[in-house]
Amino acid sequence: QVQLVESGGGLVQAGGSLRLSCAASGSIFKINVMGWYRQAPGKQRELVATITSSSNTNYADSVKGRFTISRDNAKNTVYLQMDSLKPEDTAFYYCHVLTGWPRTYWGQGTQVTVSS
Repeated sequence: QVQLVESGGGLVQAGGSLRLSCAASGSIFKINVMGWYRQAPGKQRELVATITSSSNTNYADSVKGRFTISRDNAKNTVYLQMDSLKPEDTAFYYCHVLTGWPRTYWGQGTQVTVSS
């Protein structure tokens, strides 16, 4: 199985930045897609950004121009650079991995809180 460990969450003021990291380890066959989802209290989980093994990216409209997803295939790690953070970005952020077996995996999540 695959284990995902997330880090980088925290509390920042509006306009600030955070960088989330998610490292995958374990019996990995092939990682096709890595991404980030988030869920705010009382709301459904939503896709934030994804990146394929060939570095094709996809972003939610709400974060375009502010967030940047990247990956280090050699380290099986995905990053989410979050700039110009807004209070509405406050949520629990989850790392997601889709392997070529295929299997899907989720991280434990990390809290991001943006104060006004």
